[in-house]
Amino acid sequence: VDLTVKFSEYQETSPEEVRTIVFGGKARLSGLWVEDQYVADYVAANPDSLIGFLSVDPTQKGWEKELYVGHQELGLKGVKLLPMYAGFMPDDSILDPLWSYASEHTLPVLLHTGTTFVSQAPLVCTLPRHLDPVAIRYPEVKIILAHLAHPYEAECVAVIRKHPNVYADVSALHYRPFQLYNSLMLVQEYGVWDKVLFGTDYPFTTVNESIAGLRNLNRMLDGTALPRLDESKIEKMISRETLSILGLE
Repeated sequence: VDLTVKFSEYQETSPEEVRTIVFGGKARLSGLWVEDQYVADYVAANPDSLIGFLSVDPTQKGWEKELYVGHQELGLKGVKLLPMYAGFMPDDSILDPLWSYASEHTLPVLLHTGTTFVSQAPLVCTLPRHLDPVAIRYPEVKIILAHLAHPYEAECVAVIRKHPNVYADVSALHYRPFQLYNSLMLVQEYGVWDKVLFGTDYPFTTVNESIAGLRNLNRMLDGTALPRLDESKIEKMISRETLSILGLE
């Protein structure tokens, strides 16, 4: 699968003047490895529109140096982790230097959480419950659980409700509309709409498709007695000042 992304093609699928967080990922176990220099060069070509995150695989030697270089020398503004794909637990003490560094330098940390089709990726590494002890030890770090941790949304909601600086995003979910409806109904009933951020997981889906999918969720309920999602909350999520929340501007 060719996942090469041309920024001009991305722009065609999103509203004007959108600022976007971009990243690669490092997970030797799953055969995924995108150098931080590549991400930095990609951002440098469109610095007014893009914000880059570095990535590390803590199962590999030299990851602490990569963390430092990615931030201090390449100017990347946050961290992307792939616990399941790399085969590590996010609350393992081996990551304490990362969480301490993120706390000291106010770097947001985005983690893949939820399901996968990669057979060698252990699901236990992706459960939201493992971010609870991290947030207890490092309460200042802004943590984002990608994909609402589907299909473990209930755990995700419990964690983001409990910790002021832990958030979730709705990336790569709109093409399972009934599941997304139920996920956001959990968000609504637990009163954590303000802890949910917009995201896409481009190139697997686009900005415009993701927005349309969110806005269409209530339409599939026509003719039923099912409760509706608060559409004003959906609109607030779409336009939320995510970069400010994460300390990126």
